[in-house]
Amino acid sequence: MATDRELTVRALLLGMLLGALLTPSNIYSGLKIGWSFNMSIIALLISYGIWQSLLRWRLSTAWSMRESNINQTTTSAAASIISGGLVAPIPAYTLLTGQQVPTLPLIAWVFSVSFLGIWVAWYLRRSMVEDTRLRFPEAVATLETMQQVYNHGRDALQRLYVLGAAAVLGGLVKWADTFALTIPRWSPSASLERLTFSLDPSPLLIGFGGIIGIRVGLSLLLGALIAWGGLAPWLISSRLVPLPEGASGPQFGVLVEWLLWPGVTLLVCATLTALAIRYWSSRLTQASPADNAWQPPAKLPLAMLALASLLVVTLQVLLFDIDPLMAALSVPLAVALACMAARVVGATGIPPIGATGQLSQLTFGLIAPGQVSVNLMAANTAGGAAGQCTDLLNDFRVGHAIGANPYNQLIAQCLGIFVGSIVGVLVYQILIPDPQTMLITEQWPAPAVATWKAVAEVLGYGLDSIDSSIRWAMLVGALCGALFGVLEASLPEQSTFARLLPSSAAFGLAFIIPASISLMMALGALLAWVIQSRWRSLGERFTIAAAAGLVAGESIVGVGASFWMMFAGGS
Repeated sequence: MATDRELTVRALLLGMLLGALLTPSNIYSGLKIGWSFNMSIIALLISYGIWQSLLRWRLSTAWSMRESNINQTTTSAAASIISGGLVAPIPAYTLLTGQQVPTLPLIAWVFSVSFLGIWVAWYLRRSMVEDTRLRFPEAVATLETMQQVYNHGRDALQRLYVLGAAAVLGGLVKWADTFALTIPRWSPSASLERLTFSLDPSPLLIGFGGIIGIRVGLSLLLGALIAWGGLAPWLISSRLVPLPEGASGPQFGVLVEWLLWPGVTLLVCATLTALAIRYWSSRLTQASPADNAWQPPAKLPLAMLALASLLVVTLQVLLFDIDPLMAALSVPLAVALACMAARVVGATGIPPIGATGQLSQLTFGLIAPGQVSVNLMAANTAGGAAGQCTDLLNDFRVGHAIGANPYNQLIAQCLGIFVGSIVGVLVYQILIPDPQTMLITEQWPAPAVATWKAVAEVLGYGLDSIDSSIRWAMLVGALCGALFGVLEASLPEQSTFARLLPSSAAFGLAFIIPASISLMMALGALLAWVIQSRWRSLGERFTIAAAAGLVAGESIVGVGASFWMMFAGGS
């Protein structure tokens, strides 16, 4: 029967194709603003629209719900490849050591850490996915969208049209800004422009603002006003950050070298504090230790887990000259942190990928102090494994609800990371051919790179290597971050105070990105909020689709423009 079709060639091929098309969007946005977008719902809408249209023209058979699940599993696996380190520890490693990993070894590395996460997820599947006390909110959103698509097909096609129109608009604006004319970045005054306060006509930023919501958008605005509107002028007037002689225009590169330290400290302390509280809270909900036991190991998955571990350890030794013992220690640490991240995602829907990476950095900072390669790339193992582990567990939860075969999803996930590793590495290397000069700049703020680099520097060289004013700022950031973490993890989600509490992730991020980015994302969040408040039904149906289209449109054209310039420059 058509409804029983699941692991079909068309579902896998379309998932791989969509993954290849959407992975560049996450690489681009990850380097631009430090955030990425889950592609499951976009994959659902696009695949349903394609096959439903072909069915109407009698060119295809019905597209089953289980095929749609395989398709979104493959796509999301590819797009989540950024957790393998391409927008964080890998560029940070280049910035600190001056060494760039060649293309094929880098593809192998990104694939290996993601492959490890897949097999950890397999052994966590029964204890977590079948535990009804873990909600997996992201999986619930995907499942509800899937059910709406199959119950109200016309509405799904309308959302797809909106997504496509927004993508075309976003792409056209980016194309015009790159090739036809440079759209001016308006600022009220030269002094505000120097502090990076300007209007950047970026559809991606407005779209991401619509996705993140009003609370996060206003948190970005508040952080920008404090960091770039308050601290930055004080740094300049007090000569703590002297500007170059005759400097004009945005001075992001100079100011961010000071501002990133309190911002990064706040982010790390908030995420680690919230992670610890949420993890222990989720542990307390377990009825007995037996509920959390792993399933008995089958021969093939156990062999694949051993292979993934061997691959990760071997590549650490060969590519980064890491001591074999340190490389071997990264595997059990990665498994432990992936388990922790999975439980947090199941309980809250928030993937603490950055937190697991920084926790791994802190662990290796204690075990192997001063060793940058160990601190970044051994820790990269934990972040990459946790990212793919949580992504697959979300997919497993959707599959469990519709009666899908988990082995089929396993195959889809493996094919997804294979495509994502190749596309992600190629796109990263084309976008950022020279990380030393291009990253942590106004064009490419790369906040995740700045975070990993800052943590590695502190652990490698000690706090004494940092100016005393920065140390005081880090102390304040640490205290504020810990307070944020306690409040975010402890307050009931629907309480008034929780809704009014600024987002620690957005507040800290605003210290590391130009104020212009925070302004435009806040504007996008405000526009989405107004639309959803004024036209509730229309807003709930189409706001996210339109916002996702703007993000995808600009990022895909931006990546394409980089390809064009590279080939045109070489010819």
